[in-house]
Amino acid sequence: MNELSPLDGRYRRSTEALRPFFSEEALMRARAEVEIRYFLALAAEPGIRELPRLKVRQARALEQIIERFSPKDAAAIQAIERATNHDVKAVEYFLKAKLERIAGLKPYTPFLHFALTSEDVNNLAYGLLIHRALKSVILQKLTVLRRTLAAMAGRLKKVPMLSLTHGQPATPTTAGKELAVFADRLERQLVQLKRFRMQGKFGGAVGNYAAHRVAYPDVPWEVFGRKFVRSLGLVPLVHTTQINPHDDTAELGHIMSRINTILLDFSRDVWLYISRGVFRQKVIQGEVGSSTMPHKVNPIDFENAEGNLGLSTALFSHFAEKLPVSRLQRDLSDSTVQRSIGVAFGHHLLAVLSLLKGLGKLSADRAVLKRELDAHPEVLAEAIQILLRKHGVAGAYEQLKKLTRGAQVTHASLLAFADTLPLTREEKRRLRKWPVF
Repeated sequence: MNELSPLDGRYRRSTEALRPFFSEEALMRARAEVEIRYFLALAAEPGIRELPRLKVRQARALEQIIERFSPKDAAAIQAIERATNHDVKAVEYFLKAKLERIAGLKPYTPFLHFALTSEDVNNLAYGLLIHRALKSVILQKLTVLRRTLAAMAGRLKKVPMLSLTHGQPATPTTAGKELAVFADRLERQLVQLKRFRMQGKFGGAVGNYAAHRVAYPDVPWEVFGRKFVRSLGLVPLVHTTQINPHDDTAELGHIMSRINTILLDFSRDVWLYISRGVFRQKVIQGEVGSSTMPHKVNPIDFENAEGNLGLSTALFSHFAEKLPVSRLQRDLSDSTVQRSIGVAFGHHLLAVLSLLKGLGKLSADRAVLKRELDAHPEVLAEAIQILLRKHGVAGAYEQLKKLTRGAQVTHASLLAFADTLPLTREEKRRLRKWPVF
């Protein structure tokens, strides 16, 4: 009840799936994983003779530190950090104590965090977490949403609907086609999101392996570093300062912002369709639409989605603008900003869940759709004037403009007019059935 963020309060259950990737505990675990995997990689490097190849049981014991990482371990690291006032150093000290209890490894604890800077660990940890969150949660939910949209579009593929351009009646479309537009737009961004890969910076205090070379000048550190980064599923960066320049996070921010924008556009369109009555919402027993108007069934799922998409995009846009800018070889302003990446994903996830919930309540009111079309026979004018153009009739557009623009016309009067025109019998028949999809 007293949480500062609604993501950890009101919406905690909805955002629970992101906690294994963007909580403080998750970040601690990922840092520990990077440190341990680096230690294992050093032990496997022949040129580092002072750290012998590990026995199978020793390597397994190290792996179990990652696998069994618990809230108790996170609390232990947090306690160390209160003394060090340094988050990555606290992880190193925590792991040092763990290694000292593994038979035969106590003499080799100096090789923990060997020649690294904090950002070697941090950026790789964030890369791991973001990849896992995308695969396990974000892409999964977006794929479900796209499939739901596509399925609904298929069901309504041949259901005619009055379109509005500039808010005015226009050429008929179908309810299914309008939903398919968003399914297609979303699919394009999903392809890019699936291909996206975080980069990995690895190379010491200013990215040139200076400390590594002092200790082991004969080890090919650039080769070692690239291999290590790839082993974590990340794309190695060749030239860096102390930090990952965050161009990867900026790219991710732009992809997520585009996805959010598409979904926001969709939310507003559905809101308007509901307002027109062409889409109806299922009434849920016990729900209240208004504290004073008992009849209300409000489109709150689409409104909630719109609000959360705006918050998410604001953060992703800030990441894209802020993170790639760092003074000279580094400043610390990126660190505090990165900590909020889970918040951006949290608001995005809330929006997607709201849209899925809203779509589950939605149905097309075919009677209202038909009534709207019947009320605007003037939209038949485009079809008539195009057929006249086909037959080379001069001034076809102007004739229909004079007949229909701002005028009260009926379906019957338009068809009667069409009967006087030099059209084929088949074309006149198609006009009588228009719109047909």
